[in-house]
Amino acid sequence: MSKIVVIGSLNMDLVAIAPRIPVIGETVIGTSYFNQPGGKGANQAYAAAQLGGDVTMLGCIGDDEFGRQMRRNLQAVGCGTDMLQVEAGPSGIALIYVDTSGQNSIVVVPGANDALTPDRVINAAEHLAGSKIVLLQLESPIESVIAAAQAARRQGAMVILDPAPAPAGRLPIELLRNIDILTPNETETAILAGLAPGSLQPGQAAEIGFRLIEMGAKSAIIKLGSQGCLIVENGRSSLVAAPKVDAKDTTAAGDVFNAGLAVAIDEELDLPAACQFANHAAALSVTRLGAQAAIPHRSEVDSFIASGNADAIVAGMGQGHTIR
Repeated sequence: MSKIVVIGSLNMDLVAIAPRIPVIGETVIGTSYFNQPGGKGANQAYAAAQLGGDVTMLGCIGDDEFGRQMRRNLQAVGCGTDMLQVEAGPSGIALIYVDTSGQNSIVVVPGANDALTPDRVINAAEHLAGSKIVLLQLESPIESVIAAAQAARRQGAMVILDPAPAPAGRLPIELLRNIDILTPNETETAILAGLAPGSLQPGQAAEIGFRLIEMGAKSAIIKLGSQGCLIVENGRSSLVAAPKVDAKDTTAAGDVFNAGLAVAIDEELDLPAACQFANHAAALSVTRLGAQAAIPHRSEVDSFIASGNADAIVAGMGQGHTIR
């Protein structure tokens, strides 16, 4: 079994580029369109393989050309696909709108992804034996994500959960208690705390991270976009800054971060160093259009770090905070 197993979604991304993302009732004339394999699970599996990881993907695809394309795409970068299951009907798709500043808006139609049931996860659990890290997201049915986290924990694997898309309510306690590292972005952090999306204020991230740990997660890494990420663990928080880049498209940047984090941890880097590697991989990805097409190769990330842009500072923040 691969050292890194990704359990989750595979979607074909249908991407439209426009001057701005339309508001309700508005039609905007776009400048270009393309499609490419995506889905948060597949993005993380593809990225981990691109970054040098030994990876296998568990998920469901349709018996359509999109499904066949997505399988071939993962195989092309060395990601194992023996655990992909084919369902009658369409594969999942994501409708993605990207504006000229690189921001995006996404609608996901799960399709075959909904066939990843808890029973299927449990039946595949024996394949997790020997894996070191299991990456999860929330584009699959929540009951299946819980089953995957529990199965991974029983097999002794580290469980990293990207809580995206963030649920309207709280994350189930039985899920959080089986998570080693929770990795929400700013929007997801706000939603998990019961705040409006986009309302997260400076200084709130650490406090919410401590709250999530109180609820069961062992640690949290809050992804702060161009600022980098905030590590929250053992009653302390620390910021790992990101390199400055000219962002063109932020689609899948969080997935690249999680993949980079898993690869770096598998290579025995400590958490701050692993976050620094993940920050650089994600930063490179936002300089290009697309999801998997934008994911850098390991050699590119190593060169980027060696170029002198690797001066990401690990700065202590909130030291002395206790988890109440």
